[in-house]
Amino acid sequence: MADSFELQGKRVLVVGLARTGVATALFCASRGAIVTATDTRTENEIGEAVAPLRTADVKLELGGHWENTFLEQDLIVPSPGVPADAPLLQAARGKGVTIWSEVELADRFLSGRLIGITGSNGKTTTTSLIEHILKNAGFSTILAGNIGTPLIARVEYTSDDSVTVVELSSFQLELIETFRPNISLFLNLTPDHLDRHHSLEAYASAKARIFENQTEADSAVLNADDPATTPLAPAKPQVYWFSRKQRVAQGAFVRENEIVFRHDGREDAVLSLKEIPLPGAHNVENVLAAVVATRLAGACAAAIAKGVRSFTGVEHRLEFVAEIGGVRYYNDSKATNVDATLKALDAFPGRILIFLGGKDKGFDYTLLQRPLREKAILALLIGAAAEKIEKQITGSVAIERAGTIERAVEIASHAARPGDVVLLAPACASFDQFQNYEQRGRVFKELVHQLERQAASTSSGRG
Repeated sequence: MADSFELQGKRVLVVGLARTGVATALFCASRGAIVTATDTRTENEIGEAVAPLRTADVKLELGGHWENTFLEQDLIVPSPGVPADAPLLQAARGKGVTIWSEVELADRFLSGRLIGITGSNGKTTTTSLIEHILKNAGFSTILAGNIGTPLIARVEYTSDDSVTVVELSSFQLELIETFRPNISLFLNLTPDHLDRHHSLEAYASAKARIFENQTEADSAVLNADDPATTPLAPAKPQVYWFSRKQRVAQGAFVRENEIVFRHDGREDAVLSLKEIPLPGAHNVENVLAAVVATRLAGACAAAIAKGVRSFTGVEHRLEFVAEIGGVRYYNDSKATNVDATLKALDAFPGRILIFLGGKDKGFDYTLLQRPLREKAILALLIGAAAEKIEKQITGSVAIERAGTIERAVEIASHAARPGDVVLLAPACASFDQFQNYEQRGRVFKELVHQLERQAASTSSGRG
């Protein structure tokens, strides 16, 4: 927990009124701040979120931003979707206005311990798994952050005994000041959000800020198998590693198909790989990271193993949807970058019909060529990035421009044969056709369930 912060009477501007912005505005207003909330969208476009803000006496400036409003504040809290280098934020910064992310503000009011998880891929699964293990081991836990519930909306539920497990994006970390997790995890680093950060180095630097304020009393957990993150290991906190490929000095590793935790020279077997209920080598890495974090938090090996075995996974992450006529459908809508899609392809032996496309974030899709050649039989392209993806994967797999997810499901249902896998793992953001990856995944699932109902109806009709 950082130094406390007095909001009473402070002029606070919240920029962007999605989930995080609304929660931040209401939090600040409840503590006596003079709150203004601004969004480029109109009141009609924002919808029902406006009503509680009006009730809380939040001043609204909608349909655009006004520079004077930015310059007249004590504190500005931009939503994660607002670039930190936006011109109006730069102007306010030049006038000495404090600009924090929502997690920085929330940290000043939190009680108890904090576990923070960042990385390019696996954050949500690992965050959920850590919270699940600790909760089932008897800890008082709170799950928050980039996973769906803003951290600031959970502040009231924290106590001296609680452990808050928070997923952290680069957007949230780039505007911290004193934010400090007791246990931090940096899972991996692959190109992502380059449209926002402009370079891999800037993206990595934003992520690495998770370690910035940690002390010798804290712990940092990194992936020993990831050459992009190992150089980012911090100097102050105690450093622990996880690895599928090598024995580590401190942390978790795989030995003869068993996960082992090593600390101060002692090694404890935790569970066997075959007990992990989630598919794919990347999920072994997620479990290894969770083993380290939960062991450091105080859970015993038996409780950790029990928690892993009972974990059913997370919606939109290699989520099994249905099996129809011997064809299995999986929703990995959270695969919003190329590396996540590579991991999804790696989770299955072959004969994959994959949905690719959406809003491009500046990726190199040629990296998909080899696994598509080896694993896939058809790529169904959707959304704004379809043309770029087609150019970069041509020759590696049969391609069909479906355009929409509805059409892609229709085509896949006719093309797939028993034993095939239909996989939504788009390698792109969703914002060209959907509000977010969750909506994209739920639309996909509903379309698959419609197919399932049709198949059941046809089958009963034959009966």
